Amino acid sequence: MDDPRRRVPRTDVVLADPRLAEAAGRLGRAAVKAAVTAAQQRARAGELAPEAVADAAVAALPATAGGLRPVLNATGVVLHTNLGRAALSEAARDAIQAAAGHTDVELDLVTGRRARRGRTALRALRDAVPEAGDVHVVNNGAAALVLAATALAAGREIIVSRGEMVEIGDGFRLPELLESTGARLREVGTTNRTTAADYRAAIDPGVSGFILKVHPSNFVVRGFTGEATVEELAPLGLPVVADIGSGLLRPDPLLPAEPTAAASLRAGASLVTASGDKLLGGPQAGLVLGDAGLVERLRRHPLARALRVDKLTLAALQATLTGPETPTWRALRMDPDELRFRTEKARDRLAEAGVEVTLIESEAVVGGGGAPEVRLPSWSLALPRPYAEGLRTAPQPVVGRVERGRLLLDLRCVPPAADDQVIAAVLAAAARLPLRRRL
Repeated sequence: MDDPRRRVPRTDVVLADPRLAEAAGRLGRAAVKAAVTAAQQRARAGELAPEAVADAAVAALPATAGGLRPVLNATGVVLHTNLGRAALSEAARDAIQAAAGHTDVELDLVTGRRARRGRTALRALRDAVPEAGDVHVVNNGAAALVLAATALAAGREIIVSRGEMVEIGDGFRLPELLESTGARLREVGTTNRTTAADYRAAIDPGVSGFILKVHPSNFVVRGFTGEATVEELAPLGLPVVADIGSGLLRPDPLLPAEPTAAASLRAGASLVTASGDKLLGGPQAGLVLGDAGLVERLRRHPLARALRVDKLTLAALQATLTGPETPTWRALRMDPDELRFRTEKARDRLAEAGVEVTLIESEAVVGGGGAPEVRLPSWSLALPRPYAEGLRTAPQPVVGRVERGRLLLDLRCVPPAADDQVIAAVLAAAARLPLRRRL
């Protein structure tokens, strides 16, 4: 009897499928051929019917040649670091697409001469924070601080409170970053209390480079605490660099405890460093704002070239600053009643299809190392925990959070138009799960 596994179609025959031919032009022939080879191997192993090889190869192909897979964020964490933090606005995405070809990033089209790189994005940032004499953009928040430390304090001391020697995600420690620049750290005060007098006593005009004020961002110290403010430190005679972290440019009633670039500069900070991909809701970038002379020193430093951003980041940043409300802004302000309506509708559709699901009150968080005490009233779909893996590995991945043995899906950060995709992914995951694991 003929073994169907021996009737696996040849590679050239499978590659002639119009869908795979189109994919080869979009993804590259090597990627498509690898998917075909894998499908053929499955057919030879008896896992797949020979006539299904082309279908399996098509299903295995990524959506783009970039490798990163779009994910629906149902975690209830608005700025989820593992999911890329801020989702860009449509305006920012359009700007990236427009900037993907040749652009005038460093060319004045009127004069035909070289121009300041990213000048329109920098102008937009200055307009957003008029308190800044000048601005500069690098590739992330840590880079902004590294550039400041290198340009202003290499071989000198940075005066910083012991209570602000922070560690952020993935074991990244601020002291190690700063010392890598050749600067020395002069720790003052204690873990819970540091005064302006502590900084004043540490100043040595021939040795001190600047005072660093760090917002702890992802934790809060309570009880018998005290810290010197930027306003208290500004008159001490050294530049004050305020690392505000989360990228909030101006005060926001929703986040009253978050420092802002505008307020820090008004209080006397010489420079402010911040991230562009957190509360600003833009692309990954490090923002430097403040005294024009100091910003120019940083911009002219040789390290600035190694830390500069590309044209796509500049385009997305400008669109974020000048365009409509960002997905981050909308997610933080999602109407709980609207969210409950969407979640109830999803629950009802899933329940009608036989899925064991409940609607629960929950809390969302800001994430991204910002506003650690802010809790956002929310609603979630609660599913048995085994659904988590099936949803993460679906063709359209949906990522929720596991809490108390249940998988919670919070639609706050899911675009309303994508609710149907979440429902379809849950139904598909349910079909793949054994009955005992659906309950």
